Amino acid sequence: MSFSMTGLVDCNTSFDHFADWLATPLGQDVARQERGWYARTAADLFGYKAVQLELPQLDALATNRMSWRTIAGRSAGCTLHCAPEQLPFANQSLDLLALPHVLDFCTDPHAVLREVERVLVPEGRLLVTGFNPWSLWGVRKWRNRDDAPWSGHFVALPRLKDWLKLLGMETVRSQFLCYGLPVQHERWIARGHLFDNAGYRWWPAAGGIYCLDVVKRVRGMRVIGPAWRGKVVVPKAKPATAIDQVALIERLRQQAAKDRCK
Repeated sequence: MSFSMTGLVDCNTSFDHFADWLATPLGQDVARQERGWYARTAADLFGYKAVQLELPQLDALATNRMSWRTIAGRSAGCTLHCAPEQLPFANQSLDLLALPHVLDFCTDPHAVLREVERVLVPEGRLLVTGFNPWSLWGVRKWRNRDDAPWSGHFVALPRLKDWLKLLGMETVRSQFLCYGLPVQHERWIARGHLFDNAGYRWWPAAGGIYCLDVVKRVRGMRVIGPAWRGKVVVPKAKPATAIDQVALIERLRQQAAKDRCK
């Protein structure tokens, strides 16, 4: 079946091909680094319901402690089968969504983000990872456009942040991973780890993988007070008269006499 017939088969196949690529030496290194970022970030996010879209091989919710967690999507191994562009969840029903490379291989990244905004609760969190086109990995894409994972969309990070901003979503923190050469040689992969520390310091935006921690912001409501039509009149205390003062002094004198008798 071709893309022109359904448009869905290619999406499913892309995720499955990328999952197969994750079993290669370079793919295993990418998966290891991404799992580490998801583990550090998702561990401190609290709520009730968390969902990962696609790629069970990248368990993004392993350290999260929400009581209800599942993996949804079309790729093999997903617990709940659905399209990322049409999520079967009610409005504002999820506290956390994880998208490992979903925007790279889905048919419509805009539609996925719109669905994410719809199902997240106010102040809900979105965790996203994807390939950075402004890196050595992006250069490799132009040479191998037909092979996984280079056949993906590779959305530029500034553009992605603009899309998120239009949806009222704010980036809390971002990080880049994989500064080494994108080659399938274990020796070069090991040497590439030496570039990570230098990359964090000298060229932080040149990593092959971007990681975003995003929160859904909701504009605060303005409290409007009641419209009073007139001034509130506060009654003034009446000054004590001379008779009241004499009576008070007499009561105090009588109470003091009783206390002495006791």
